Amino acid sequence: MTTPNELRLLPWAGPEGKPCYLSTDDRGSYMSRLADNIEAAQLGAAAELLEQAAETLDDPDAALDETRRLTTELTGALWNVLRVATSRGHLLAVSEPQRI
Repeated sequence: MTTPNELRLLPWAGPEGKPCYLSTDDRGSYMSRLADNIEAAQLGAAAELLEQAAETLDDPDAALDETRRLTTELTGALWNVLRVATSRGHLLAVSEPQRI
């Protein structure tokens, strides 16, 4: 079992938007793989939205409602990417050997 500072932040929120964590020593467990797959999907969706944003910004005739929809989706994607970065950054910090 992992110690409390080694809990993995999962790429989804729990009730009331609270963070969810995984406690396991097995990075190949079902929940670990599920989290990895969801993170990959979230990062892929963010990359696609970034391409759409670039196209929309280059279009002088882009409709306001389209721009608002894209902004809303980008905000959600950015939250997801930030959660993935926080989780992976924490995992890296935990797995790196301590230097003296």
